[in-house]
Amino acid sequence: MIWKQLGLPGLADVHVHFLPHSVMRKVWAYFDDAEHNYGRSWPIEYRLPEPERLQILRDLGVRAFPALVYPHKPGMADWLTTWALDFAETQTDVVPTGTFFPEPGAGAAVERALERGARIFKGHVQVGRYDPRDPLLDPVWGMLAEAQVPIVLHCGDGPVPGAFTGVEPIRTVMNRHPRLRIVVAHLGMPRYDDFLALAAEHESVSLDTTMAFTDFAEATAPFPAASKPLLRDLGLAGKVVLGSDFPNIPHPYEHQLDGLVRLDLGDDWLRQVLWHAPAEMLGISAPELTESR
Repeated sequence: MIWKQLGLPGLADVHVHFLPHSVMRKVWAYFDDAEHNYGRSWPIEYRLPEPERLQILRDLGVRAFPALVYPHKPGMADWLTTWALDFAETQTDVVPTGTFFPEPGAGAAVERALERGARIFKGHVQVGRYDPRDPLLDPVWGMLAEAQVPIVLHCGDGPVPGAFTGVEPIRTVMNRHPRLRIVVAHLGMPRYDDFLALAAEHESVSLDTTMAFTDFAEATAPFPAASKPLLRDLGLAGKVVLGSDFPNIPHPYEHQLDGLVRLDLGDDWLRQVLWHAPAEMLGISAPELTESR
């Protein structure tokens, strides 16, 4: 295992999905129709019962991860957050997670989630088909910025563009809330350079590696070789963090790690990306892990 070779206590993954069973089945059904939705097949590597999925992550050395949930319409966010927070209470390595949607009461729902201990949030601009600049989200952004709680936000154009994906809506949000801790999912794929520049521009913007540098992603959205120096600098600065999209990935988990190693950006870069930066983001430490087990 690469984390053992690097002398790390394990892996910290900021982009893992656990969902209510009914919702997960619908997500898998959507990927089963990926030829129609995305123009290419997307076989689910880990279509397994929940206990088996949890054990696979633990066997791989993933010491901390969220159960990312996200709504696609109004009326879902609050109960998804409740489910995710309840789920985290049953698993010592699952980081308490929340979500949101631009609807009346969104700010109050986020406040309740923070009071229950949510340490990371998830938003999905493409699936939710919402504008992150929506005034209904202003209290959400303001509250999360004040709390300094990170938000894993799918705002890039991959796998297909949405009406409000791309860097400009997020740049506007960051100008309004400069302390907001946005974690751009998938490195902003395929507009890598736009989002690398955003992370370089804003101290509180980071990027996760989810599916980037894998054979599946490189076939249609190759990372530009000329951008590797900036990727290295951002990673060493703690602004690039491990993400995987487990279990909804079309490859073994280890392939994501192999893609990062193949970049040849150095062991210090890997240590930051695989453990130090995401562990800080998730609010965990090696002693905490030892005490919880």
